[in-house]
Amino acid sequence: MEKMTKVSSISGRTMFCHLDAPANAISVCRDASQVVVAGRNIFKIYGLEEDGFVERLNLRVGRKPSLNFSCADVMWHQMEENLLATAATNGAVVTWNLARPCRNKQEQLFTEHKRTVNKVCFHPTEVNMLLSGSQDGFMKCFDLRKKESVSTFSGQSESVRDVQFSMKDYFTFAASFENGNVQLWDIRRPDRYERMFTAHTGPVFCCDWHPEDRGWLATGGRDKMVKVWDMSTNRVKEIYCVQTIASVARVKWRPERRYHLATCSMMVDHNIYVWDVRRPFIPFATFEEHKDVTTGIVWRHQHDSEFLLSGSKDSTLYQHMFKDASRPVDRANPEGLCFGLFGDLAFAAKESLMTAPPSVGDVGRKTYPGGDRRYPIFFFKKPDVTAQFAQVSSALSVFESEAGSSVGMDWFISTAQSYLLSGKPFAELCEHNAQVAKKLNRLQVLVLSAKAL
Repeated sequence: MEKMTKVSSISGRTMFCHLDAPANAISVCRDASQVVVAGRNIFKIYGLEEDGFVERLNLRVGRKPSLNFSCADVMWHQMEENLLATAATNGAVVTWNLARPCRNKQEQLFTEHKRTVNKVCFHPTEVNMLLSGSQDGFMKCFDLRKKESVSTFSGQSESVRDVQFSMKDYFTFAASFENGNVQLWDIRRPDRYERMFTAHTGPVFCCDWHPEDRGWLATGGRDKMVKVWDMSTNRVKEIYCVQTIASVARVKWRPERRYHLATCSMMVDHNIYVWDVRRPFIPFATFEEHKDVTTGIVWRHQHDSEFLLSGSKDSTLYQHMFKDASRPVDRANPEGLCFGLFGDLAFAAKESLMTAPPSVGDVGRKTYPGGDRRYPIFFFKKPDVTAQFAQVSSALSVFESEAGSSVGMDWFISTAQSYLLSGKPFAELCEHNAQVAKKLNRLQVLVLSAKAL
């Protein structure tokens, strides 16, 4: 098998290649020069070169490959460059040695699980330790020097969707379950979990330990949420929650960016999102290349936060360059208005709009300096330049009805009947609507119409 050893020679751009079949999972080798793509009908290794992805090795051998080649998950060992593990849809856990001289690289075959294996995970520092989680509700720990598992963990629950060894605590792993629970286990005590908590409403499809913060665990579920838990205290504490638009299939912390993580969805939404968990309602960045569900995401290198690899059901493999991502915040509208119960109106806009000179008169308008706690001027704190979201500064003004004015809603019906929203040039629409507001004595609305002009 052809090999590449220098990370510096790897392509530094967004690129993709077409696969023979849909991908279920991907994993990258330690030096980030090669990526393995696995699925029901594909199991190949690709090199990353300046000209793009180059197929290095097809691991599906034989005229009729067995179901051991039908992979639900794959992981490349981060200490042993020739060692891979796969989770098969027939319940097998298989290890592969790329250094074997023959075409068939299969080394170990474990057939103890009774249903599909959803996840495999190598220990980050123990070369021969492999963990699996299956649809049968069991987790198994294998010593690759032996022919069978050395420990079996029963979650006493529904199927195991993900298992992940802690990056910092040698003996600890987390497991997420179909029933919404997450369990923490000590590999030395297979008889009972250390702690358990309900993380999501419905299945927890994925979890990922933070590479730096010892106790942070991110989870994603069918409830369309990503949650970050602090496990370092006696009581598990939810510290961040991100609301997405579809069920969360994968979650991966971004290297060297403490608050960033990437997600992809199990259905409906094909995009990959990178979130800053401190600002949970709008993604920091979005990759929109895939045309079908994204099934696998992995950062190219544990010390490189600028490249993300992904595989999809659309039978493509992508390397995304972070600077090529779209930024949803650039398209966000920093303006808005809200009508109050007693006829007052709050209007938020970019400060450049709010400082425009009044043209119709500020009748009914009250401006509130920053010291007034009732109606402060709101603005976002200036971000760190290495940061992050584009700076958006909005100001808030409040317009109040005159004392003793009627708070009836007849004016609202008349406004809806008389306003024009199309059919004329924008300036004429604003002038017409301003006159309607003036006749109805809605002077605060009149000011807004005048500013639009």
